[in-house]
Amino acid sequence: MQKKIALINDVTGFGRCSIAVMAPIVSAMKIQAVTVPTAILSTHTQFPIYYFDDYTPKMKDYIQTYKELNMEFDAISTGFLGSEEQVDIVIDFINHFKTDDNFVIVDPVMGDYGKLYKTYTPAMCDKMKKLVTYADIITPNLTEICTLLDMEYPHENVTLEDLKLMCERLAQLGPKHIVVTGIPFNKTQIGNFIYNDEYDFRIVMVDRIGEDRSGTGDVITSVIAGMYMNGHSFYEAVKKAADFASKCIKYCEDNNVPNHWGLCFEMFMKDLMED
Repeated sequence: MQKKIALINDVTGFGRCSIAVMAPIVSAMKIQAVTVPTAILSTHTQFPIYYFDDYTPKMKDYIQTYKELNMEFDAISTGFLGSEEQVDIVIDFINHFKTDDNFVIVDPVMGDYGKLYKTYTPAMCDKMKKLVTYADIITPNLTEICTLLDMEYPHENVTLEDLKLMCERLAQLGPKHIVVTGIPFNKTQIGNFIYNDEYDFRIVMVDRIGEDRSGTGDVITSVIAGMYMNGHSFYEAVKKAADFASKCIKYCEDNNVPNHWGLCFEMFMKDLMED
């Protein structure tokens, strides 16, 4: 039977992020995407104007349909969550649909470069720490793992030993597989630090290409989820995701695509298709 993944994230019309990115990517990997919207936006918030419809009041009724249909999922993916109530709704979703045969992947979209997003109050951070305990896979950047561990953000270069200790502490909260994404190891390369209980740690390095682009994390998380669902190792999933994102970013740079337009992943969808 075809596998299904629940994508709990916002739906944005233009800007290539969230479910608009994740659904087609997992679909290319022969996985059915089941949308659970947290908000509806015309463009994402890096654009000067955007329409925003908070879906929180409708989420419980929306999800109730899936409960009454006794739906089953092979994976559950969570992205940006805008409020404490949304986190509680997601935790209830996980408690209902999580089984011994599926997994939960959490992308804790909280901030970057040592700064949290405006919605992340101390209370909201505490809620995210609770959500992490339900995760099998988690894909934080350096800011997010520091926040989840109540650590100060290292403004100087972080060492491999530091990263290993961080991941060991985070794994104690629940996640079996951790990748700390987008670590600027030097001026020319970005690292992804992979930790799980199968090996000490591994690193996937990619070239640093241009400036940050919106939606990159959504691309990486969806490729990891799809690869892992299709039987690949966690390391193979991260490597595929990093290489795929890099290829998309290079295309954007070569064609002068504005950073807030996201990654032109459509050009390389065939790279995700397996026989």
